[in-house]
Amino acid sequence: MAESAKPFDLITMGRIGVDLYPLQSGLPLTQVETFGKFLGGSAANVAVAAARLGRTTAVITRTGDDPFGAYLHDALKDFGVDDRWVTPVAAYPTPVTFCEIFPPDDFPLYFYRQPKAPDLEIHSDELDYWAIRSARVFWITGTGLSEEPSRSATLAALKARDKAGTTVFDLDWRPAFWKGTAWRDPQEARPYYAEALRHATVAVGNLDECEVATGVREPRACAEALLAAGVELAVVKQGPKGVLAVHRDGTEAEVPPVPVEVANGLGAGDAFGGSLVHGLLSGWDLAETMRYANAAGALVASRLACSSAMPTESEVEGLLARAS
Repeated sequence: MAESAKPFDLITMGRIGVDLYPLQSGLPLTQVETFGKFLGGSAANVAVAAARLGRTTAVITRTGDDPFGAYLHDALKDFGVDDRWVTPVAAYPTPVTFCEIFPPDDFPLYFYRQPKAPDLEIHSDELDYWAIRSARVFWITGTGLSEEPSRSATLAALKARDKAGTTVFDLDWRPAFWKGTAWRDPQEARPYYAEALRHATVAVGNLDECEVATGVREPRACAEALLAAGVELAVVKQGPKGVLAVHRDGTEAEVPPVPVEVANGLGAGDAFGGSLVHGLLSGWDLAETMRYANAAGALVASRLACSSAMPTESEVEGLLARAS
């Protein structure tokens, strides 16, 4: 493919779909009468979050060749995310995801990605390797490793990038997406995580995800294991205990969460991710980046949706000012 005029600040690769969220909180799906339709999927949401903060972003993914796929193209463009590498798959429908909303901490998800999600049909020979190598930040997810051909394409993109710039591995463990017995035995997924970590410079995950990737669960042990696996920066999300970030150079930051009234906790991690990218590109110190990312995540947790709830710079700065 022809070289782009200017490299993107961020290219993400992975999951996309349509989120259908209840417009009534505190009810099971059996009693919900109306839903809102939103762009969803972790890779797409991270690209949206960074775009909201003024970054140039694009996503590599695939949709069904159907009206929901067309909706996702429109939504990406509305959010300012480049959709040139979002292509249709005729054989599979665009995935939809339902959730239930029981604040403050219970948000069950129901994924409809059968017989196969189009975003797992990314092929190595379709990738724009020049764009991937030249992006200031390249972001991949654990879901992209769950099935072929996406697994090979994800690893090929990482190898081609060869740690150029910042390469983020969002550990993103969704056991239901893995075939065979990996969904109940994470050790089967661990070799693929280890291979991805060899080519990444940043790893981000909660304690469950870190345990899948490393076999340990204590936060500092997780960070040390991720650094030993090859990354330069390990970011361990600890829920109500905040976030621990440890850099290979010895710098570290442990930052508490920003308290908010939670409306829907889904999407907070993607807002955190987009803001992490923004902080890294801005050259902020580790503590400032973690505080900013925590605040962005808190703002999304206080709102119903994911993608359309991603905050602007002024909103994040306003929350930080009030929290201080």
